[in-house]
Order: sequence, then structure tokens, then C-alpha cells
Amino acid sequence: MFLRVGLILVALYFFFRWFERSNIWMPRRDFFATPEAAGLVYEDVEFKTADDVRLHGWYLPHAKAKAALLFCHGNAGNVSHRTESLRQWHALSLNVFIFDYRGYGRSEGRPSEEGTYLDAQAAHDWLQGRCPELPIILFGRSLGAAVAIDLAARGKGAALIAESGFTSVPAIGQELFPILPVKWLVRTQYNSVAKIQQVRIPVLVIHSREDEIVPFHHGETLFEAAPGPKQFLEIRGGHNDGYVVSETEYLRGIQAFLDAYVKKGGISP
Repeated sequence: MFLRVGLILVALYFFFRWFERSNIWMPRRDFFATPEAAGLVYEDVEFKTADDVRLHGWYLPHAKAKAALLFCHGNAGNVSHRTESLRQWHALSLNVFIFDYRGYGRSEGRPSEEGTYLDAQAAHDWLQGRCPELPIILFGRSLGAAVAIDLAARGKGAALIAESGFTSVPAIGQELFPILPVKWLVRTQYNSVAKIQQVRIPVLVIHSREDEIVPFHHGETLFEAAPGPKQFLEIRGGHNDGYVVSETEYLRGIQAFLDAYVKKGGISP
């Protein structure tokens, strides 16, 4: 009897290890498109992390850039699946740098929580070196919101935009599997609700009530935890298409935030 229970517990543990990795990170190596498909000029960029992992990204310069945007994408695909977003951000007169985490696209390595933090740090340093005269806006969508929040909590960036973010992996995992002790089984944390309390730059939280993957209350909780100055932008649409479904109000809300807090050479008080 005890042996059977023990075997079940061991099997459950290894199932969660596999399930955790396969659902938190869903990288793809093949490319879907390039910014050229959206009529954008871009540069291929290669750079290295502090632990010597070679990463790949795209840099999209703007002739009249008011700021530079570091784009931390979600957990699936790679940079090639974000060309529509690149078009939107570039239209806001921003230099844009999007990069692939380790294990995604043309980036070396295997993804991990700490690895994504190191990747974002290296990407930030590269962008800062390329645009030393411009304020850097940290943007993250979904998993990327957790990565961007961590970077902001470390004192980086002039402003933070967190879109469709979750409070933590254990919290959202417990909602998906309410009868299982998920909080004690998962190793990956991405504890954004704790880290956003340490952020000392302006914050814009974006979320949709129709988000079918990360419930709206996660965005509300992140907003409440942020010290401020801060703004909340509610959009329409699902987790993966809200920025398209709500494009007009989405871009208008982001522009209002940038106008209020970000200016060339620094941030507004």
C-alpha cells in the first residue's frame, strides 16, 4: 500500500516537472516572417549574456525616435511571430529591440526562469549601448511581463509596460488545478506581484476582461501592487489578440502614458 502511494507521488512529481517546462516555455526554432513583411527596416543582432549564451534579436530604428523600447515577448513561438506588434510600436516613434530568449529562434541554450532574466539584462545592456541618449521603455507581454517586471525591479528602464501579465506561476497554476498542491510542486516562480512592489519607475498595466488564459484579476492585482506613478489600460479581446482587436484604444492609451511620463532624455515627474 505504502509502496503504491509512494510510486504515485513520484510519478505525480515527475509529471509536474514535465508539465511545468512544456507549458511555461514553448519555443520554436523556425521563423514565420520578418519585419520586412510589415514594411519595416530592421537589423539582425547577436549578443551574449553574462553566462556566455549567444542570443539573437531584431533592432528596428526610427528616424525620429523619442525613446527606445525593449520588447520581452511571451512564452510561445519566437520573434518572428510578433511582426504585427513591431509595426504598432514602431508607429509610436520608438526604436524597438525585440530578442529571443535562450532556446527560442536563433538563440542558443535552453530556457529557464533565471535564464530569461539574464537574457533580458543582456538585451537591455545592448539597447542602452545602441541608444545611450534615449530613455528605455521596458515592455513585456504575458510571460514577457514577468521578465520585464524583474528587470524594472533591478533598477533598469525609464518606464514599464506590463501587458496580460500574471501575478506568479504558482498562483495561476493553482487556478488551473485547484485540487492539486500546485504551489508546493512547481519550481518556477516568476513572482511578479512581489517584484512589482520594488519598481520605482512609471508603470502601465494592460489587460483584457476577455483574457481566457490569464484572468483579468491578475492585471488588477499587479496594478494595485505597483507603487506608482501608474496607469491601467483595459482592452478588449483574448490573450493573444487583444492588442489587435483593441488597436485604436490600445495605441491611444499607450501614447497617453508615454506623453505623461516619458520624454527624450529621461522621464517626467
